[in-house]
Amino acid sequence: MGLVPAGLVPAGLVPAGLVPAGLVPVPIHKAVNMVLAHDITEVRLDFKGPAFKKGHIVKEEDIEHLRRLGKENIYVLDLGPRMMHEDDAAYALAEALMGRGVRIEGEPREGKINIVAGRAGLLKINEAALTRFNMGGEVICATLHDNMLVKEGQKVAATRAIPLVIERKIVRKAARISRNAGGVIQVKPLRRPKAGIVITGGEVFSGRIKDSFAPVMRKKIEEYEGEVVGFAYAPDDEKVIETKLREFIGQGADLLIATGGMSVDPDDVTRFAIRKLGASRLVYGSPVLPGAMLLVAYIEAGEGRIIPVLGVPTCAMYSRITVLDLVLPRILAGEEIGRGELARLGHGGLCLHCPVCTYPTCPFGKY
Repeated sequence: MGLVPAGLVPAGLVPAGLVPAGLVPVPIHKAVNMVLAHDITEVRLDFKGPAFKKGHIVKEEDIEHLRRLGKENIYVLDLGPRMMHEDDAAYALAEALMGRGVRIEGEPREGKINIVAGRAGLLKINEAALTRFNMGGEVICATLHDNMLVKEGQKVAATRAIPLVIERKIVRKAARISRNAGGVIQVKPLRRPKAGIVITGGEVFSGRIKDSFAPVMRKKIEEYEGEVVGFAYAPDDEKVIETKLREFIGQGADLLIATGGMSVDPDDVTRFAIRKLGASRLVYGSPVLPGAMLLVAYIEAGEGRIIPVLGVPTCAMYSRITVLDLVLPRILAGEEIGRGELARLGHGGLCLHCPVCTYPTCPFGKY
């Protein structure tokens, strides 16, 4: 950038207090061969954009153009030990914000830099730490929603310093907030499930109606590159349902799903069968529509194995997106889903059943 010789700027040329910190104003007729510290915008009837970009070396032939743009001075950087350039600040902020499974993409541009998923998985945002970070002023971070499924290379956040030059202490304070939280942004990998699925209902078990649940559940599991250990059919009988689920444990399933029989009718006994398996931490009911009658429980299967069990209501058979799509990826990311986690889903838990479903780029499941 080059230093500005002392005395180059005449006293009183720029009113005191109007020059941004770290910048030195230079009269344009003395600016030849100096480097612009920021873009200079040009606005015409047919154009709006940078006439000269940051980093441009001023030439003699630029002087008249600058005058036409109303410029009498340009600014060059004069960074003392207390100041940082916006691009250097962006790097420092991004590195502090990142947890596991994310990375910086590309170079900073005008003080902004992107953070992308370093792997496919579940995006986790520490919302409280993000709010504290953004409360500091002069630095910002914008992210996608917490608990979104993301692909490797997908942009998940961007951070920037707002002024062209910024005090180091502001950047250090924001970075400290992020580091104390262990990073604000991370992507958790998802395990590939081995699911045992019991489809309940006397009408299906007896063959009176054709089963429509199995293909739906298979597709859900395969979306996570999982494997269906097997399907079993059971009447509305607690003992039979319990036995079928227990058989899948013996076959190595690390996820159990029982579909149907989740309402409050007397013959809807699926949740009782799950309890008889010895399930602990059982939670029944979620504030999500569709999916109010979801059940989540966990079974200790010996040798340290903890197997999640999902009781899936019938709505999952005919609604493209339900509470199952909000809960399953979090379980596969290793999170335990209890009453508190389900309760928070009430905010954003109303599906609008749009004529053309755009999930996950919609309000459903966002809070």
